[in-house]
Amino acid sequence: MKHRDQVSDAFGSTAANYLTSRVHATGKDLQTLATRVAKTPGATVLDMGCGAGHASFAVAPHAAKVVAYDLARPMLATVATAAIDRGLGNIVTKQGAAESLPFDDGSFDWVISRFSAHHWHDVPRALVEARRVLKPGGRALFIDIAGVDHPLLDTHVQAAELLRDGSHIRDYRADEWLAFFGRAGFDAKVSERWRLPLEFDAWVTRMRTPPLRVSAIRSLWESAPDEVRQYFAVREDGSFELDVLMIEAH
Repeated sequence: MKHRDQVSDAFGSTAANYLTSRVHATGKDLQTLATRVAKTPGATVLDMGCGAGHASFAVAPHAAKVVAYDLARPMLATVATAAIDRGLGNIVTKQGAAESLPFDDGSFDWVISRFSAHHWHDVPRALVEARRVLKPGGRALFIDIAGVDHPLLDTHVQAAELLRDGSHIRDYRADEWLAFFGRAGFDAKVSERWRLPLEFDAWVTRMRTPPLRVSAIRSLWESAPDEVRQYFAVREDGSFELDVLMIEAH
């Protein structure tokens, strides 16, 4: 099975879980997205890798049109239904990959993305596409799990992420993100960083992680060096914390 098929399969079967996930449905970052987009009257917004649509739902009341864009068709069906339920008639869905956007140059005032880019094949290419579809003066706001500067710590978090979800590619460090945006022609900055607590059972259940892989993640955390367990605040039940960053660019 090709990786993009893995992504579609994994998030197709778990779409409903992500719609109701407290981790994805809440957070001050959603309010930040809404506040930023609201500063652009009549904004057209592209939500790249929209998942279950929480970023789209947050900005839709402040925008003229939101395109929820994702590789997994079942995710898009979930978004479309939820948008109707919430009375958000300005959200439309479109299927496709981040690296090849089916939109004309200069189509959007904003491109946003939340907890998606770590699944993308080619983030630098996707950002080139994001810049292409933005209007002159357009803005981008990306939120994602962050890689860690120290290789020991980074290796452990990447391993845990991959064991939990076979469609995972990489959590990128802040310096990597800024380099990607810079090469794509953006002026970018990391505007916020925070920790995201994850309850272990909910984290693996949401993704329907197979029992063998769940055991492997538990073993990984249990046998990790003290400094790794301390950095990620690993608890007895396997729950832990991840780094998250927000990047704003224009």
